Amino acid sequence: MKIDLQLVRDIVYGDGQLVWDASTQRGIAECYDFLKRFSGDKVIYGINTGFGPMAQWRVDDDHLRDLQYNIIRSHATGAGCALEDRFVRAAMIARVGSFAQQKSGVHPELVNLLTEFINRGICPYIPMHGSVGASGDLVQLAHIALCLIGEGKVHYRGEWRETRDVLAECGLKPMDIHIREGLSCTNGTSVMTGISAINQLDAERLLEWATLAAVWMNEIAGSYDDLMSAPLNESRRHKGQIAIAEQMRELSKDSKRLQKRENKLYTQSDEMHSTKVFKDKVQAYYSLRCAPQILGPIYDTLAYSRQVIEEEMNAASDNPIVDPQTENVYHGGNFHGDYISLEADKMKIAMVRLAMVSERQLNYLCHDRINGILPPFLNLGTLGLNYGIQACQFTATSTTAECQTLAMPNYVHSIPNNNDNQDIVSMGTNSAELCTQVINNCYQVLSILFIAMAQAVDCLSIKNELSSAVRKQYDAIRGITPTIIEDTPFYEDIAAVEHYLRKGQE
Repeated sequence: MKIDLQLVRDIVYGDGQLVWDASTQRGIAECYDFLKRFSGDKVIYGINTGFGPMAQWRVDDDHLRDLQYNIIRSHATGAGCALEDRFVRAAMIARVGSFAQQKSGVHPELVNLLTEFINRGICPYIPMHGSVGASGDLVQLAHIALCLIGEGKVHYRGEWRETRDVLAECGLKPMDIHIREGLSCTNGTSVMTGISAINQLDAERLLEWATLAAVWMNEIAGSYDDLMSAPLNESRRHKGQIAIAEQMRELSKDSKRLQKRENKLYTQSDEMHSTKVFKDKVQAYYSLRCAPQILGPIYDTLAYSRQVIEEEMNAASDNPIVDPQTENVYHGGNFHGDYISLEADKMKIAMVRLAMVSERQLNYLCHDRINGILPPFLNLGTLGLNYGIQACQFTATSTTAECQTLAMPNYVHSIPNNNDNQDIVSMGTNSAELCTQVINNCYQVLSILFIAMAQAVDCLSIKNELSSAVRKQYDAIRGITPTIIEDTPFYEDIAAVEHYLRKGQE
């Protein structure tokens, strides 16, 4: 069975269930049986040795069960706010995806219990802070493992409750320790991967909105449509630019606002030749005209990050790796989070760019001396007495500035720790969490832009000239917030539009 982002979406935002085929279940059991036989008379890290720098100490056979419990309890040291349920469920899906590779040597009951947590919506308490992303997400995964052994607390049906009470209510038993369940539960990249999976779904949705906004903006401006033409964009060769331009052409195919350059500027009329100053801009501002070139790299970035995230969700990120096929146990560093950390930073930078172009498009709408067709700040009231969306721009600009501050890659911030055993670390979970913050900011900036674009349509009285795709979104925004004439608080409208932009995933 392969886990993909569509399955994650179906489970986290819908009523999908995680169901394992017989072959996977059998393979997990066979891997466990092999490890049980193989480990009887050998020294294997994390089974009969200490963990991390303590691996040089052998643990007596009488204490092997305690060893596994100790790593769970000792590493449940997270701090900060609890991760949202959507991230926790995605992290658990990623953890099961790792176990499903049949390379961990865990007992099948662990995989079954974790699957029950996912399918029943039992979400362990996981604090945001704690992982350096080197031995994976040791601290955050320990909080999941703590609940699997019946300790700690979980979020269940909207309430925080003691895990043991929820397990009893659901007829579930806490996980038993057989060989190395404690280490396997805590060792891997599943939290950073789960957060990144949700970020990926959000980022893809934001790019869809930004592409539609690019069409909407050019319709407001009455731009010439060759900015999205196939010959122009295909000559650049980049897949993302070509794809964005194609999407823009599809979205705008029935627009009555976009102009044909050949009908206005390529004609041989006397009027055209005698004109000294053109009323319509020969070329639009970059934030409008260069949408395929700006959004294209974002498209390509997200295409690759999707690939990496799905590969990681179906990867054995444990250590050591138990391989029944070669009848060996391999020690290495599959828990190292560099792949996810780098992609999270790239996604974050791409989303910062999306916020920046959206903020510039908003500025175009607000700035009457730039657009030349709209009242200052889209003000349909009395100039001087009323203020239109002037203050909304403050929020968008401030939020975009915060995104720019957060754009600094976290991937490069390795700090050695763990007695220098972990002498270079990925900071992957921090990278993923910072990416989430930028994505949340992007939704807020886009929400203000969508309110402004709807207001611009009303200022120009052009709703009947819009393409059907844009008109649909104009009607949706107007169903949330009315045309702005008198001054009014905007914060609830911004929140309502943000909810609308997000709800495609819920």
